[in-house]
This record gives sequence, C-alpha cells and structure tokens, in this order.
Amino acid sequence: MRRMSDELRAGGVRQPRVSHQVQRAVMQLILDAGSRPGELLPTEAELMETLGVSRNSVREALKALQALDIVEIRHGYGTYVGQGSLTPLADGLTFRTLVRPADDAHALADILQLREILEEGLIRRVAAAPPADDVLDQLDSIVRKMGEAGEADEPFAGLDREFHETLYRSLGNELIPQLLGAFWNVFNRVAGVRQWSSDPAPEVTVDRHRAIVTALRARDVAGAQEAMATHFRGIEKRAEQETRGVQ
Repeated sequence: MRRMSDELRAGGVRQPRVSHQVQRAVMQLILDAGSRPGELLPTEAELMETLGVSRNSVREALKALQALDIVEIRHGYGTYVGQGSLTPLADGLTFRTLVRPADDAHALADILQLREILEEGLIRRVAAAPPADDVLDQLDSIVRKMGEAGEADEPFAGLDREFHETLYRSLGNELIPQLLGAFWNVFNRVAGVRQWSSDPAPEVTVDRHRAIVTALRARDVAGAQEAMATHFRGIEKRAEQETRGVQ
C-alpha cells in the first residue's frame, strides 16, 4: 500500500481529514489481507510503519473504527477484526430520534416508514415462495402464545420480534435479521425513554399477525402484503397517539 507520510504531514491537511484517511487505510489493509472477523490485526508499530503515520494517528483511527465495530481493541492482547454489526447504526438512529422534541410526531415516523417499506417487500418475496408447513406451524404457535400473553395481560414484544425473525428466515439472507433488529432496537429504546405504553388492544396485534400467516398459507401474495401494511398502520397510529399524548 502507498505510504501516506507526505500527504498526511502536509501543512494544509486538517487533523479530522488525517484521521479519516488513516481509518480508510486500515480498512483497506483488512480487505486486502482478506482478514475475517476475530482475526488479529498488525500491531500499532506495524501499522505506523506500513502507513507512515504517527502512533497517535493510528490510535485515533482504531478508536473510531472500534466505535463502528470494524475493529475490536482487546487491551493487553491486541486489535482484532470486528464483527461489523449494525449496532452503530442503531445507536445513531436512536440518538437522531431522541434528540428531536418529545412531541414531534415525525420523530419515529421516518424509521417506521423505512421498516414498513422493507417488510412489505420482504413479505412479498416470502409469499411468492411460501415457507414449509413446519415454519408456518411455528408462526401459528408464536401467534397463539402472543394471544395467551395478551389474555393474561402480559407483554409479548419478544414473541412479536420472534415472529418477524422467523417469517423471513426462509429467505436465507443473514443481513435481514440484523437490519430488522436494528430498527426494532431503536423503536424499543425510544419507547422506553419516552415512556410509551404498549398497545391497549393486544388482541388487535395478534389478529394482524394471524392474518399474515393465513395469507401465506393461501399463497396470497397481495393479501400477505396488505396484512403487513395493515399491521404497520396500527404501529404508526399508536406511536403518533403516544407522541401527542392521546390515550
């Protein structure tokens, strides 16, 4: 890799730009080496020599990359390739939402809209090639447990999340549960901070999930997509009511 000494030491280059360049250089080193998550990276001294930058520049870059889960710094052991999770994305979206006024009805609408668009597209793919009967039976079982929890006046957010994760598992895309999980975590964290209550009519939520499974069993692509849209309209309406203080 081209040494960066001359460019980084030029008097006209500001420190933030230097740090960004070093971050990109470290990421490129990882890609060029074909390193996998959990593999040990070169030492600070080796990175200094390879990139031609100061120890401070290397350390600042590694700290920034650790915040993005691109590297993992294990003090006393070294620096390793990170998992590249979507945790930083969830943290950023949570902050972006919470920094807006508590009575801003649109504070969470953008995130909900993105998740709705994503899930409506995903459910169309699932319905076009329905999951095996055992998966549909598993979804029915989750819905039944949701209903039982609702009747007992118990929260069932965990079951709700399990339903959506199970729903898209047949697509075999590992990024889907990570992305949906990020959106899910943002919603729950914001709801917790804003002290939003749960849906006052859990049986409605249960019925909407049951409608999704019914459409899948019937191989009704349009019906499955409409059931998902109806489900999200309920979430959006409830979030708006809570934001405006309407119970």
